[in-house]
Amino acid sequence: MEARGLKITNIKLDPYINVDPGTMSPFQHGEVFVTDDGAETDLDLGHYERFTSSTLKSVDNFTTGQVYDAVIQKERRGDYLGKTVQVIPHITDEIKRRIKLAAEGYDIAIVEIGGTVGDIESLPFLEAIRQFSFDMGKENVLYIHLTLVPYIKSAGELKTKPTQHSVQKLREIGIQPQIILCRSERPLNAELKDKIALFCNVEKDAVINAVDVETIYRVPLEFHRQGLDERIVEYLNIWTREPQMDRWEELVRKINNRNKAINIAVVGKYVSLTESYKSLNEALVHGGIANDTHVNLKFVNSTDLQEEQGDISKYFEDIHGVLVPGGFGVRGTEGKILAIKYARENGIPLFGICLGMQLAVVEFARHVCNMENANSTEFDADTPWPVIDLLPGQISIERKGGTMRLGAYKCVLTPNTRAMEAYKSNVISERHRHRYEFNNKYEETLVEHGLVVSGKNPETSLVEIVELKDHPWFLGCQFHPEFKSKPMNPHPLFREFIRASLAYSNKT
Repeated sequence: MEARGLKITNIKLDPYINVDPGTMSPFQHGEVFVTDDGAETDLDLGHYERFTSSTLKSVDNFTTGQVYDAVIQKERRGDYLGKTVQVIPHITDEIKRRIKLAAEGYDIAIVEIGGTVGDIESLPFLEAIRQFSFDMGKENVLYIHLTLVPYIKSAGELKTKPTQHSVQKLREIGIQPQIILCRSERPLNAELKDKIALFCNVEKDAVINAVDVETIYRVPLEFHRQGLDERIVEYLNIWTREPQMDRWEELVRKINNRNKAINIAVVGKYVSLTESYKSLNEALVHGGIANDTHVNLKFVNSTDLQEEQGDISKYFEDIHGVLVPGGFGVRGTEGKILAIKYARENGIPLFGICLGMQLAVVEFARHVCNMENANSTEFDADTPWPVIDLLPGQISIERKGGTMRLGAYKCVLTPNTRAMEAYKSNVISERHRHRYEFNNKYEETLVEHGLVVSGKNPETSLVEIVELKDHPWFLGCQFHPEFKSKPMNPHPLFREFIRASLAYSNKT
């Protein structure tokens, strides 16, 4: 739709009762994505931003918890004038109000409802969008249903029954999808598409196969090849130009023709669920695309490093770069510090993000500045060298949800540093999600021993970026650069980290 010249936005509705995913475990929900305006949102918003030019906002993701909270607050204020407050119409009206608010000013709003058809918790959202076509006019609302067509290996065939039953459940509550997207690991033949069209009451060319492809960035081309965009503008009666897909074609060509490869170790504590680092993983891929390089990710559990006795070199054999991501809690932090020390001492490119940057400072303080037992007060409140400490504004906070330093903040870069070389700009803006910061009380001592402070927030003087001069590439940033990386516009820090890792691989 964007390639056709339309202004689009993406909206994600999540049926869970949590107000937002900010306090949810990464093992349960995966990554928490952060918007410029400081909202902690579902990781799907990260996908939306990577595939479009949109910069999404807090209104573009809301949950059952937010909806019920808003309705209850209105009831307490007396806004309903003594009426009985019910799921219909009050909850559904609030859902529709929020969709309209987020969609205002756009040609098309693509609204995704999370969960599965038949879930009790999704019913108010489905009822709201059923009503939506009557409120907005049926010619302005299009229903697209995503279903799974599983491949049964023992039978050697794809099965359409789950799709038929899913559509049946939708039709029972009054929603007839006009387009069906069939997710499958193998292509659907014409016979299966015809069968789905017949039993699900849609036109034959409205059955679109979302089959597995070699790279997720090929999906827009596959949808266009099958005519999905043509069906959408036809059903919505929108006149547009022909889609300009050349940028997507060039991107896929680059991905398919990479002739170099490097191995990056991601040393984290949530590595058993790679969705916990979804934006980070994609940003590394983007950095590889910019350097004509395939990036192989090796996930190293920092707890395993922490429990290792002695030499940890076996974890970094054939590794050309080490990335230490963010996280919360003390578990595995000493393992991350060991990885940082190994990369620093062995000249392996090191990229620390958020907690990774903080632990790089702790490691440098301990082993270069002779600050024995230096630490973050998050992990040791009695450390004699609190080089990382709680933000002053966080000291009295008890409520955990939505109270961190969140969203976009400016950073002024120091000339003649790797950060400045990467960004090629004096002032940048990046997204944050943390409570603890570099303790400026120790800045002078750390700098005297060789740490370079290459970026600071202009309003607070908080340290945002640190690096080492006498190292192939050693940089830590307090913010989360992965949230702003896109395949056609890789983030400069990931681009330069992969470039340095590629140079290291050529030497080993």
